[in-house]
Amino acid sequence: MKLALASVLAFFLYVQYPPIESDSVLGSWEHSSGAGHIQIFKRGDKYFGKVIWLKEPLKDGKPRLDWHNPDTQLQNRPILGLEILRDFKYDRDGLWDDGTIYDPKSGKTYRCKMMMDSSDKLEIRGYKGVSLLGKTEVWIRVD
Repeated sequence: MKLALASVLAFFLYVQYPPIESDSVLGSWEHSSGAGHIQIFKRGDKYFGKVIWLKEPLKDGKPRLDWHNPDTQLQNRPILGLEILRDFKYDRDGLWDDGTIYDPKSGKTYRCKMMMDSSDKLEIRGYKGVSLLGKTEVWIRVD
């Protein structure tokens, strides 16, 4: 009886929450601050993300630039179109790992992982060193 009940419960959980496939992360996502949208795409077997929309794309009538970047040669590149997510690998159901996220507001790059447990919410966890000491943001799908 217990086995039958567990099987029925597992079936309904699977039907309600189908497994997250590797390409489920592809698409446009709104940053948790609402300041921008990031398009996640695949190149080879890795996942990347670039800024495709900014709430405030201009500063003093000119495109916002990556002026916080520690590399002075990169400070003149526009934020719009900037690749901020790099080299993510699909690890297992709903987890992309081994990537980095670049924060144009600080000019810093962090190790990062992305987690999905539904089709419209993406948890982005950036960290230095160990993941336990990081920060998680929730991005919402916009396409």
